[in-house]
Amino acid sequence: MGEISVKTGNNARNGGKNSLNRLIRCVCGKKIGPDPRNFNQRVSLGRNDLLIRTFPSAIIAQPDAAQIATYSNALNILYGTAAPTMIDNQTRAIDRFSASFSALSQALDNQAEPEKLTIEPAVKGQALPLNVSYTSTSAEAAQKQLAQYIQLVDEQTAKELAVDLNDNIKEQIKTLNASLQNQEKVAQEQKDLRIKQIAEALKNAEAANITSPRLQQTQEVTQETMFLLGSEGLKSMIDNEASLPLVFPRAYYQTRRNLLDIQNLNVNPDTIHVYRYVMKPELPVRRDSPKKVIVLILAVLLGGMIGSGVVLGRNALRNYKPKA
Repeated sequence: MGEISVKTGNNARNGGKNSLNRLIRCVCGKKIGPDPRNFNQRVSLGRNDLLIRTFPSAIIAQPDAAQIATYSNALNILYGTAAPTMIDNQTRAIDRFSASFSALSQALDNQAEPEKLTIEPAVKGQALPLNVSYTSTSAEAAQKQLAQYIQLVDEQTAKELAVDLNDNIKEQIKTLNASLQNQEKVAQEQKDLRIKQIAEALKNAEAANITSPRLQQTQEVTQETMFLLGSEGLKSMIDNEASLPLVFPRAYYQTRRNLLDIQNLNVNPDTIHVYRYVMKPELPVRRDSPKKVIVLILAVLLGGMIGSGVVLGRNALRNYKPKA
């Protein structure tokens, strides 16, 4: 004869456990004493062990805005008006959590000793909220393990988001630096061109032996008439242009400001949380395969009844005396 292991989760189900124990005592004639510590009961009933498992579960949804505020603010600085909205960030966070949790569930199921970790919509036909559960023979241990797995996936997903963000920061820094270099190159070329144009006008002025300005209004000077400013004035203009700093458009300074802001970004993964509890992991209120216990007990009861009927029938036949 083997053993059946009947395991219950907490004191709230003592009535059901006691009823089950009474049924087993009726069938086997054995008394089962409850263990107040873990309610693990064993009784000789068959060849295989039948295990009642528990399902602690939790309900989660997308994170609150405050839970991903540092991440969202970093994206706003990184992309400006092209940054994703807060709702987009919340959806992205819970989607990545769900994908990582599903991957963990698959990995646990493929172990030598599989563990049952599930994630599914809490409401049929709706993407959120999500119901996550973990199956174990101990309610308290399962509750604790489920909370640990949720925290593990949350931390791992937060780290992945931070890594992606840092990669995007590096790429954006490269892009902005390249933009600044291009604008500086253009500004330098414009300055060199301006000096070259004045130097050409100086040659023409010296060739025409014009030393002083011949124009009354210098605002109307063009490239063709610049030599009329005279060689002395043109030499002064060349010296002045060479000493001036490069002239940049407003976009250049905006780019530099963006670059400085992005270079100062530093998002700690510990400040990112990719889910929110709607209901924290609670002790299970349902069991795995309770019908198997009922079917087995009913089968034993039925067998006992049939056996008793056979014995009573035989005794009746033995005691039967036909009338003379």
